[in-house]
Amino acid sequence: MRIGSLVLIVWLVIGAIAAGQRGYYTGEVENCSKAGTILVTIIAGPLNYIGLNPKISCDAPEPSK
Repeated sequence: MRIGSLVLIVWLVIGAIAAGQRGYYTGEVENCSKAGTILVTIIAGPLNYIGLNPKISCDAPEPSK
């Protein structure tokens, strides 16, 4: 169990580094697309370095008037 936890932590740290290298942490998170892209980049981990470039697009519903 401990080795699995260590692998998971290392995986997520590598993903967080990849997101930082792509400049995702600069500026405000204005919409769900940017937040989603940051999240899936972190989850993808080392796969970012073999060409995976996850992007999320989403449309939040407008509030009713």
